[in-house]
Amino acid sequence: MQSQTLPVTTPYDRLGGEETIRRLVKRFYELMDDLPEVWETRKIHPKDLSGAEDKLFKFLSGWLGGPQLFVQEFGHPMLRRRHLPFAIGTRERDQWLMCMHMALDEQQIDPELDAPLRAAIDGLADHMRNQPE
Repeated sequence: MQSQTLPVTTPYDRLGGEETIRRLVKRFYELMDDLPEVWETRKIHPKDLSGAEDKLFKFLSGWLGGPQLFVQEFGHPMLRRRHLPFAIGTRERDQWLMCMHMALDEQQIDPELDAPLRAAIDGLADHMRNQPE
C-alpha cells in the first residue's frame, strides 16, 4: 500500500505568498504615515520608510515560512537586539500593533489562520518592548 504525504502548507503560502506579504507591509507603513495616533512609533522610524518596508517584508517572508530573505541578506534577525537602540514601551508596541492589525484586517486571511497569526504577531511585538512601565 502506497502512502501519500500531504504537502506542508506554511502560513506564508496560506496568506498568498509574496504578493500578499508585500501588500500587507505596504499598507502597514501607509497607516503608520497616515494615523496621527501612532506618531510616537512613527518618529522612531526614518523619514523614508522604504528601507524599513523592505526589511519587514524580508523578515515576515521567512518568519511565516517562506524564503529566508532577511537571513540571507542580514543574518539572524536578533529582533530584540536590533531594536534596543529605540525606546519601545507599551505605547509604541500598541501603536505598531494598531497599524499591523488594521493592515491585516484589509487582507483576505484564512479564518483558521487569522487568530493564531495575530497572536504570534502580538507576541513578537510584545517581545520588542525594552522600556519599563
